[in-house]
Amino acid sequence: MDKKQAPLAVDIESQEAKPSMIPTKAVDAIEDVFHVVLTALLFLVALGAVIFTVQRLLTTSPFYPNGMLQAINDILFVVIILEIARTVIARFNTGFYQLSRFLVIGVIASVRHILSVGSSLTLSIGKTPEAFERGIIELLVNGGIVIALVFAILMTRMAEKDYKTKPGRS
Repeated sequence: MDKKQAPLAVDIESQEAKPSMIPTKAVDAIEDVFHVVLTALLFLVALGAVIFTVQRLLTTSPFYPNGMLQAINDILFVVIILEIARTVIARFNTGFYQLSRFLVIGVIASVRHILSVGSSLTLSIGKTPEAFERGIIELLVNGGIVIALVFAILMTRMAEKDYKTKPGRS
């Protein structure tokens, strides 16, 4: 079996080594410029969201519970934006996007939605039974998503740890 697999690996390597019509250094440089611009835009969006959050926090009446819930929702939104920016920045250090960072973003977004749905169920008076049931189903689905994403994060970290501890890996 090893004899059959070895030529296949050589073939794959020789295919990857073929010269391209497009210079890869130029494409990498253009991609890096786009990433820098996008990261700067993400930080501007996050700054705008923080300013909007503070403004809404100061003007929302009553502060408890509506203002507090809106502030928590807005702050988690800013955290999501910053995590996306952090993921793009990490790409410069590692050369590729890290799966675990996207999974963390998914957990934060799901928890944000759970808080939003939970607060709307708690604060809304006179909800129809169908709307209440839909809200409960949303909570259950998002809870399952959080559990699945946390499990995926755990599996990813275990795989990374195993990869780093194998001989010949740093």
